[in-house]
Amino acid sequence: MSVFNPQKLSVKLLPPATFLHPIEGRKYTLTHSDDTGELFLDIGYVYNQQAINPKMRDEVLAEWKKDPQGRFYLLGKAYVDGGEFSKQVAGFRFNIFQREMNLALKGIIYGDRPFYANYPLLLDASIFIHYESTFPEYRGLYNYGTPRSIFKNLT
Repeated sequence: MSVFNPQKLSVKLLPPATFLHPIEGRKYTLTHSDDTGELFLDIGYVYNQQAINPKMRDEVLAEWKKDPQGRFYLLGKAYVDGGEFSKQVAGFRFNIFQREMNLALKGIIYGDRPFYANYPLLLDASIFIHYESTFPEYRGLYNYGTPRSIFKNLT
């Protein structure tokens, strides 16, 4: 598993987003460079579609949402396949996403530290990641704990 290095994380707030707003609907676009190991996090009201490589589709997207009881949770998604890859390639992609998801979440959580300083209750909100695939064995919703648990494991 890759080790998170905060010095390799670049964070960009997409106006009008700030470290105060939005809460519900706050969106994260996390991309990376295979060559340098750098992570790039965009935070805004919308996903940064320009940062997404349409051929690789190896980004992690996440958004703060509310459940019917009014509790916040972070819902992310990883695009494994949409039918364009063989089952073998989809399986390979799924395994990479699973192996690297903790690193991706560390980048998302660490990169938005001022937001959590303003909303400390969100540190205990659940994080779910939906793996999108046409193959049932690579499709599913997984619980990744809370931002607090991600912070505890930043090394």
